[in-house]
Amino acid sequence: MKRKAIKILSLLAPNLVVNFAYKMITTPQISKLRPHELDILDTAVKEIYPYKGFDIQCYIWTGGNKKILLVHGWEGQAGNFADIILRLQKENYTIYAFDGPSHGFSSKGKTSLMEFTELVGIFIDKFEVSDIISHSFGGVATTYALFANQNLKIDKYILITTPDKFIERIDYVAHQVGITKRVKSRLIQRLEKETNMEVNLLNVSEFVKQIQVNKAWIFHDIADKIIPITQSRAVLKNWKNAELIEITGTGHFRILRTPWVIDSIIQKLKSD
Repeated sequence: MKRKAIKILSLLAPNLVVNFAYKMITTPQISKLRPHELDILDTAVKEIYPYKGFDIQCYIWTGGNKKILLVHGWEGQAGNFADIILRLQKENYTIYAFDGPSHGFSSKGKTSLMEFTELVGIFIDKFEVSDIISHSFGGVATTYALFANQNLKIDKYILITTPDKFIERIDYVAHQVGITKRVKSRLIQRLEKETNMEVNLLNVSEFVKQIQVNKAWIFHDIADKIIPITQSRAVLKNWKNAELIEITGTGHFRILRTPWVIDSIIQKLKSD
């Protein structure tokens, strides 16, 4: 739909526009992986984990006793970590990753960040990992999973960019679609009814106050156009065990495959 038409429909048929915006939020659009990313996935042991009607594709690269979970972002997939996986293998990690519901090679259907979040908690417990790397909105899912499951304890956690407030995701979709404040309010009400959670409480900067993480590092490009670095700075203010590493020249996605960034991530994971 064009923005002008949406503004008119927001007045004449607000429920139709709410349905359209809701579909944008709950139906992720996935980009194709690069050939070498597919090659890395093909080297993994693959398992299917049944979850709420979805077949969740899981990947395992067996190494040593150090276990790490990789959590991709919204509209991302496990293959996005291909270059990081190669380096972790050199460090003899046993690596676990998965494609979220309706992401990557998992089965497709309507999903939500809450389902994604619940899976993160399940896999942290199932695979008994001590370390985690997340990208983008994977940080929201991971920090909330740790907040909601206080029994889960993590030694080292690397966040490759992180949002803070989930409401900003809704604001982004509202801006992209061009919906009115009234329609946005209806959208929020629908999301809250289906998730049984208040959207305004879904803030990483609040979750990190209570999660069980020994040490964390946030890597964020100061020119990130998808998630402004101000969001990572807001998270850092409430996270006493974290360090923010502000970088340049990578953006939101290339940061995942930039060699010197990966080198720095490995150094942090190996630190005492």
